[in-house]
Amino acid sequence: MFWTYLGVFAFKSLRDAPVDQSVITEETPWFRRINLGENKYRNTLGAVALFIGTGSLGMVWMYTLKSVRYLILNKGGQHITFVTYGPFGKNRMMKVPIENVCCKENRTKAKVQLPIKVKNTMMHYMLDMRGEFKNPLLFDSTAGLFRKL
Repeated sequence: MFWTYLGVFAFKSLRDAPVDQSVITEETPWFRRINLGENKYRNTLGAVALFIGTGSLGMVWMYTLKSVRYLILNKGGQHITFVTYGPFGKNRMMKVPIENVCCKENRTKAKVQLPIKVKNTMMHYMLDMRGEFKNPLLFDSTAGLFRKL
C-alpha cells in the first residue's frame, strides 16, 4: 500500500522546482543538486515505486496461496488433498496423486516450515511446523517421503 501511494504521489504531486545553480558547490550533497520534479526523475521514481508495490503484493499473495491449511490423505492412500488459503478467505482444494508429491526435507529436521513440491506446479507448498500432525508415522510414510519427480 505504501509503495503504491508513493508511486501515485510521485506521478501527481512532484512539481518542477529548479535548483539554484549559484549556490551549488563541490561539497553540495547529490540530493540538493537534482530536481525531483523533472520528468525523468518524477517518472522514474513513480514507476519504480509502483513496480516495487506491485511486486511485493504479488509475492505476498503467492506466499499466501502456497501456505497449506490442511493436508488430507484420502481414502485408499493413493491421493492427497491440499487445502490452501484462497485470495478472499475461501479455501482452495487440490487433489493430487501421492506419487506426484515430494517432501524436500525430513519432518523431524524442519524447524519452521516444511517445503512440499507437487509435480507440474510452480514453487513449493509450505507446511507450517507449528501445526498438528495427527498421525506423524503415517505422514512420514506417505506425504513426507522424498520422491524424484
